[in-house]
Amino acid sequence: MKNYTILLATAAIAIGLNATAQIQKGNILIGGNLANVNLGLNGSKIISAEITPKIAWFIQDNIALGGYIDLGIETAKNSGTTTNYGIGALGRYYAGKEQEVIKHSRFFGEATIGLGGVNVSDADNTNGLNISAGPGFAYFITPNIGLEVLLKYNALVGLGSAPYQGNLNASFGFQIYLPGKSAARKVQNDIQ
Repeated sequence: MKNYTILLATAAIAIGLNATAQIQKGNILIGGNLANVNLGLNGSKIISAEITPKIAWFIQDNIALGGYIDLGIETAKNSGTTTNYGIGALGRYYAGKEQEVIKHSRFFGEATIGLGGVNVSDADNTNGLNISAGPGFAYFITPNIGLEVLLKYNALVGLGSAPYQGNLNASFGFQIYLPGKSAARKVQNDIQ
């Protein structure tokens, strides 16, 4: 019976939240971004992709802090392979109120800092401090699931044959916003 109550409470939370409830204090963001996807089937046979899983906790309304992992690879026929990696902390700030032009959407800013590297098998390498920042836009397809686009400038400063590397990166993301313990308790109390 207890498991049934928890399942019912979770369903009620998922249905009952409005478009701003997902970015309240105590909630959790879990998801990731996908960038630089290229499955070249003709000519140079380039294959590349970068995935960035993320998790963050809302320390107050509209502000989340957490961590990320970044993994990427690019390879081409008759060419070297480029790998990139990173791990560190991230922060997000969701601006203003729900957008009037597109309902159930919010603009946000994201910044990261951590350790990372870009290693090219036959060229320059950089490993060291990885910093990025940029704006994003989230559209909530349900109260707890958001699709997003993010444009960030990434800088990598450190050791290696190239002491600095930077790029502008566009990525697409999928985030799940889970209610924190206090929201779950409130719904459970309302059910009883």
